[in-house]
Amino acid sequence: MELTEDDVMKQIKFSIPGQPFGKQRPKFSRMGEYVKTYTPGETVSYENLVKVMYQQAAKGKMFSNDAMLDVRIIAYYGIPMSVSKKKRKAMLEHKIRPSKKPDWDNIGKIICDSLNLIAYHDDSAVVDAQVRKFYSENPRVDVTIRVIGSNEI
Repeated sequence: MELTEDDVMKQIKFSIPGQPFGKQRPKFSRMGEYVKTYTPGETVSYENLVKVMYQQAAKGKMFSNDAMLDVRIIAYYGIPMSVSKKKRKAMLEHKIRPSKKPDWDNIGKIICDSLNLIAYHDDSAVVDAQVRKFYSENPRVDVTIRVIGSNEI
């Protein structure tokens, strides 16, 4: 697909609703003397959700093939119902942050892998990235992708 200047993006922001989800390891099953490798169903479902949320925000636009990209991901975990009011307040003020699974790198991996051939040609275009974890009453993952301009070099 040939992109025109109007189709090429400089920045996009979008959200994936629900609890943050990390890329799972591939699974293996034996088929006679062969081993079949497959991606777990939950991972495939979440990758599809990421694609849909991106496509809704991007309206068919992609980053150019030669773009250097900066990806910022903020994962907001739901607050457990069992916490005290004091602890809940500290979580909402970002004084207490989630140190639980999924790991930050698996969150970044599932987001960036999902967007291959959707937002960019390959996630090797991502040259700078950050994943942060917080608590919120509205669990979600917020993603910002922007082109790093050649004037920043």
